[in-house]
Amino acid sequence: MSEMASRAKDDTSEDNVSPERRNGLMRKWNSVRKSFRGKVGRRVETQPKEGKETPPKEGKDTPDQKKTSMLKRSVSAVQDHLKSPTSLFAGKRPPSPLPEKKQPPVVISTFKHHLDKKQWCEASQLLIDKEKNLFGNITEEEDLSYDKEEERKLAADHEALEKLVMETVVETLSLKLKEVDDNNESVSALTSAVKAIMQEEEQDQMWKARQCRTVPSWRPCNWRKNHDSALHVLVGGRMDRPQTPTAIPALQSSIQTDVQNMGRRLNDDLLLVVKLVKSCYPPEMDICNFYAKLYHQHFSTRLRKIAESRSLDDKNCIVILRWVNEYYPSILQSAELAQEIDVKALGKLLPQELLATLEKRYLGKKKADLKTFIDQIVDNAAEKWKKGDEPKKEDGCYVSHVAYDIIQCINGMVKEAEVIVGDLHKAREITRPVSDSMQRYKVFQEDIIKQNKPNSTAFIKANLGCIEDFRDILVNKSDLFQEEVRRSCLDVITNMKQSAHMYLLSPVHKNLKTQYQKLGTKDWLNKNAFDKLLLSIEKELQELRGPNQSGYQELIGQFHQEVTEEYVRRLMKGDVKLKDKDRQQKAYETVIDNAESLHNLFKKMGSQDDWLKEIFTHIAELLQLQDIPAMQMEIVALGSAHPDISEGHLSALLRLRTNLSKEDKNTIIETLSDTLKEVKVDTDARKFFSKVALK
Repeated sequence: MSEMASRAKDDTSEDNVSPERRNGLMRKWNSVRKSFRGKVGRRVETQPKEGKETPPKEGKDTPDQKKTSMLKRSVSAVQDHLKSPTSLFAGKRPPSPLPEKKQPPVVISTFKHHLDKKQWCEASQLLIDKEKNLFGNITEEEDLSYDKEEERKLAADHEALEKLVMETVVETLSLKLKEVDDNNESVSALTSAVKAIMQEEEQDQMWKARQCRTVPSWRPCNWRKNHDSALHVLVGGRMDRPQTPTAIPALQSSIQTDVQNMGRRLNDDLLLVVKLVKSCYPPEMDICNFYAKLYHQHFSTRLRKIAESRSLDDKNCIVILRWVNEYYPSILQSAELAQEIDVKALGKLLPQELLATLEKRYLGKKKADLKTFIDQIVDNAAEKWKKGDEPKKEDGCYVSHVAYDIIQCINGMVKEAEVIVGDLHKAREITRPVSDSMQRYKVFQEDIIKQNKPNSTAFIKANLGCIEDFRDILVNKSDLFQEEVRRSCLDVITNMKQSAHMYLLSPVHKNLKTQYQKLGTKDWLNKNAFDKLLLSIEKELQELRGPNQSGYQELIGQFHQEVTEEYVRRLMKGDVKLKDKDRQQKAYETVIDNAESLHNLFKKMGSQDDWLKEIFTHIAELLQLQDIPAMQMEIVALGSAHPDISEGHLSALLRLRTNLSKEDKNTIIETLSDTLKEVKVDTDARKFFSKVALK
């Protein structure tokens, strides 16, 4: 009773008493009452039975009577104060009655309570506290005796908690992002589990630092290591058994389906890690990159096994390469993942040696395919020509789709190869056969020219458009080709353009031969002779229509240059003699007038070669200038603009002026020689005089 009173006094510093404390007092009272009844019963049994009870003597109680009386008073006191235990033990009643309201129950946090609430961190801390109480005061010098049964129970609890924590970790990836808002309990549980893992890791390090002989049987528990191993197994299982979509394309191979399912699983899981799991882990664990590395390793292992299979066909080879170089990088470089994952650190899905083997196989196949496609396009065009068909006309122009089809084929296959092998430099390897295919196209055109069928002119005019299209892609899209292939193709189409121009313009020059013959003669100084030439040229220009705009413009420009070359060649023959200043002035005016008329005509028809007019101007000045230094200056200008002029060309022009002395002619020719020595050779400079043949 004194012990109960002492505890009650210590535990009830306030008047308010909890129901639990009241129940405790009732149990004490029942114990006292039973004790009292027992003593009274024994006392009654010890009384004599014969006759009536012997009354006690007056004035003095027996010892048993005194004890009984004292016990009755104690019981009476307890009964009087049961409603207010505090007054019983504190010695006074509370100043005011307790308010009559329901008190909240006191919840005692226990290990089982934490487990029920999935409070793994708190449960871990509770076990750590018990561990410290059980093992914390043990030293090497002391008798290492402790409660083995308590250790066994603690080990069992620790094992059970670890199992629940790891289950929480691995179950996280089973969630769906759309369920996160409605499933905050899972997020809280994972956060608590991670904290528990970190706590246990710290406790492992603490025991390691103590270096005691007596440590708990579960230390070190290695929860962090077990966590990593559990995730490794988890990721492997999810990649080995990815979810398969309900609808699978009929033409899709089993390998393609398997790889796509793994890729889809990887993408969905990493998004879940970034958007949900990351928030449950401390930054130092770098959980996003940890998961990314696990998925990368498992995906790489599966792809390598497929790639090394002997049964891998060309179609599935492309599937592997696309995932390695296109699909997988695009997943990691998405807006959600790129900020959280170190893509560069992951590297390629396949080792370089194996990847190179697959790329070589793929590029070889594409190289053969490209050549087959181009050759087929050329063969189809040749077949139409042989049948006598003419190319179609669009807006009055002959059109061939040979160039368009070939260019689309080259561009599409190179761009596709660049994506699949991940390198444009490697992808350009497939264009190597293009040189041979262009030679095949050139042979086709030569057959058209050689056989000169009724439809040949139409095909050549259509080809001019193709040649311009080829030149455009070779110049402006040079990155699609290997350099040696590009140069070879440029040489081929340049040769094709020249032969096409020659085929179309040769009949024209033949028709103009009569008018050409009057140039540089006495009749030449008569304006009517040149006017007839202009009319004939204009008529022939109409017959040249048929190529597309760019092809026609190139053709007219070539015709413009060849007429100018023929004009200068006829003039240099020296049939006309300019003996005096008046005839030289007349020749000057004639050349200037002819140049203006010819320029206007060809410009109207589409020629953009304005530079040809300047050649007429330089020649006209040389025919009429009387001052030798002025002539030397003109020669310097002419030689600088057209370094392909020779001393022979200049001598032919000077022979027209019969009043020039041999010494003056030599002086002028030496000026040209000095000028040409100083002029740098420009391979891209326009050629003119080199095409004017001298007889």
